Amino acid sequence: MQSIYAMLQNGSDSLDKEEKFLFQSIENIRDLYLIMVSALVELRNAEEEYLEKISKKHLATPEERNANRKFVNNAVLKLLEESNALSVALEDRKINNWKLNDDYILILLDAVKENALYQKYMETRESNFEEDRDFIAALFEEVIAPNEKLYEYLEDYKLTWVDDIPVVNTIISKQLRAITQQGRDAYYVPKLYKDLDDKDFVRDLFRKVVLNNNELAKEFMDKTPNWDAERIAEIDSIILKMAICEFLKFPSIPVKVTINEYLEIAKEYSTPKSSIFINGILDNLVKDYQAANKMLKTGRGLM
Repeated sequence: MQSIYAMLQNGSDSLDKEEKFLFQSIENIRDLYLIMVSALVELRNAEEEYLEKISKKHLATPEERNANRKFVNNAVLKLLEESNALSVALEDRKINNWKLNDDYILILLDAVKENALYQKYMETRESNFEEDRDFIAALFEEVIAPNEKLYEYLEDYKLTWVDDIPVVNTIISKQLRAITQQGRDAYYVPKLYKDLDDKDFVRDLFRKVVLNNNELAKEFMDKTPNWDAERIAEIDSIILKMAICEFLKFPSIPVKVTINEYLEIAKEYSTPKSSIFINGILDNLVKDYQAANKMLKTGRGLM
């Protein structure tokens, strides 16, 4: 939706260029994911470096020489630090943000240590995997993900990430809470696409909406007698075109799925009343298409 909006707003006629930008934006979501996960690793490494440094001070206290290493020994943090999958992904995508901006890691580490979650966790020196996992998941959700300095850095680094941050943080949170010491639920880097068909869908939907822009607009203009084209919000117009495109050109996508998805997008990105407006238009169009046998869906339960 955002790519189609940008293309129409810019008046661009280069489909290949805009399509390339679309896929690059999706690739950038994986980079954001890797940056957020690697922040956990760097927090551990920064604390380990600090403990090593204070233990070697000339006049180090007994507490400094024998500091509580529970945080750096956290099983989940060590699992991430030793993960081959994560190391390969970071190398492949050339993610080194925290090496170049380690001041943000120190800011995060201070925030971690000041938090009650950390202080309670560090009251003892021993733990088990379940405690380590629950602590890191809660720490990520309550301290790291909402950190304003981190958010500002990510926003400045890549503006398109503003909408992606909540999605990525949700994925990481679910992963942390499901992680196990071994087996299929141990840490892995999620795939960007489920399969090749998933990626093809992105390309096909983008192309079919852009290449059939005028024809798709005609489908709903006569359904809005009290609205001329200039009065329909641009985002609403694009959402309607995308939904209609799925109705008519994607036989394997259930009608209800299409409607629900675009109503959620409208609630997030358009005006307060847009979802009601869009729902009314789409409901009427579905009835007309069904009556005219214009909308052919394949498979069970697709209507």
